[in-house]
Amino acid sequence: MSAETIFRIHLILGYVAWLLCFTAYIWPWLRSMERVEALRAIATLHSFRFFGLVLLLPGVVGPNLPADFATVAAYGDFATAILAILALLTVRIRPLFLASVVAFNLVGIADLIDAYYHAIRANVPAQAGELGAFYAIPIIYVPLLLITHVAAFYLLMRLRSNVVVASASVLS
Repeated sequence: MSAETIFRIHLILGYVAWLLCFTAYIWPWLRSMERVEALRAIATLHSFRFFGLVLLLPGVVGPNLPADFATVAAYGDFATAILAILALLTVRIRPLFLASVVAFNLVGIADLIDAYYHAIRANVPAQAGELGAFYAIPIIYVPLLLITHVAAFYLLMRLRSNVVVASASVLS
């Protein structure tokens, strides 16, 4: 089996496993929390994305890993981590916290989509061995990141709709 095929199987099964785990355990846990606390938990997970900068370290990744992919993914992860940390630091200032949550989710999901685009364009799946020690990240961590971005957007929309409904009942 080729490296590309193995990588693609790993990637697909990473999403399948995380979706099963998320729907069985994580989503019920997040839904049982007050929404701000659930968003805070998601921000905590994303605050560790700073380690995406490891894509820029020779010796951790192979010398032939396409720089086009590595640079974009590394700095996108770093920006997302900084915004997630900002959200965690501002949790007591609700408007700033919510704005930071929106920001890290927009930047984070755009980063993941952009990283997939660059990975496909640079044919990273065929060069999966060049990911070196980083190989496990797109297989184990990235699926959970994408799933939690979707969950965060859902929670933010629910929060917004509750505010609209509450405002409408006050005005009536």
